[in-house]
Amino acid sequence: MASHLVYRLSNRGPNHTLKQVSEPKPTISKHEVLVKIEGISLNYRDIVIANGTYPFPIKENVVPCSDGAGEVIEVGSSVEGLEIGDHVIANFDAMNLYGQQKTWTHGHGGPIDGVLREYAAFPASVLVKIPKEAKMSFTQMASLVCTGVTAWNALYGNVPLKPGQTVLFQGTGGVSITGLILAKAAGATTIITSSSDSKLALVKEKYGVDHTINYKTHPNWAAEALKIAPTGVDFILENGGSGTIGQSLECITLGGVIAVIGLLVQAKQEDMPDVAGLVLGHGAIVRGITVGSKQLLEELVRFVVARGLEMPVDKTFGFEPEEVEKAYEYLRSGSHVGKVCISLE
Repeated sequence: MASHLVYRLSNRGPNHTLKQVSEPKPTISKHEVLVKIEGISLNYRDIVIANGTYPFPIKENVVPCSDGAGEVIEVGSSVEGLEIGDHVIANFDAMNLYGQQKTWTHGHGGPIDGVLREYAAFPASVLVKIPKEAKMSFTQMASLVCTGVTAWNALYGNVPLKPGQTVLFQGTGGVSITGLILAKAAGATTIITSSSDSKLALVKEKYGVDHTINYKTHPNWAAEALKIAPTGVDFILENGGSGTIGQSLECITLGGVIAVIGLLVQAKQEDMPDVAGLVLGHGAIVRGITVGSKQLLEELVRFVVARGLEMPVDKTFGFEPEEVEKAYEYLRSGSHVGKVCISLE
């Protein structure tokens, strides 16, 4: 039987082991598709799964990583709409085809095996085809899966973003830069925060952000945001969590949307803002974003392809064990502006 290379994660925690092993090449049922993985995009989720702090179910000895893109090499007998040679990506949650995610038990790279491997068998229902005329690399395609849908869900999953509105992004990671690209393409005014002037300059030059705020230079960054948008910001992609949501609520407009995506900055209990009072006072919508459905992924792909957008790949590593470790370490370092990826091409 033919074999392929697979990475499996064991001993989750500070001394986790990410080991490359050889396993039988997957076989498919009549409703499945076999995909040769060509590009993988890492997420902060992959780091917390490895270090043992992910708060949701994880399969033992899991194949990590949720975001992969590749080429169809075999199609089940009952599959329609996909053929050999198609470029595809798989939705983050294998069961979330539309609407709200119902459980935490079907996310690739956590409760079920992910894409850090040469070949993967997927139910045809979870796959989205990327038109070849899009001319995206496989790593850029992979970056649409979790990061792209998270940003799209934040901007279009509830109250849709409108041209001329203002969007604030916290930090320069993949979700923020992807959201920035999407928001600018939709005609929004964009603001991004960071503690690094060099990163802010890079985002200004490379991605054309309209306004930047260094939150170390301006610890009360909400006041700076209100100088840019005196009536308040319409959308905020909240990556900090309890340590930043107080200021997000201070600068959100009446009826604005705060999409809670990350928990990177924790507040001490005694420093917690009065979130309920601030939400009520601003009539704000505060949404927890759990990536999104295949329907949202399809909407995102149509938007990106129609406008010829390129996903922000910061750095790409190889598939060899030392390269994969370097990719994880680079993401862990926080040095990136955009996505950290692994290529099998």
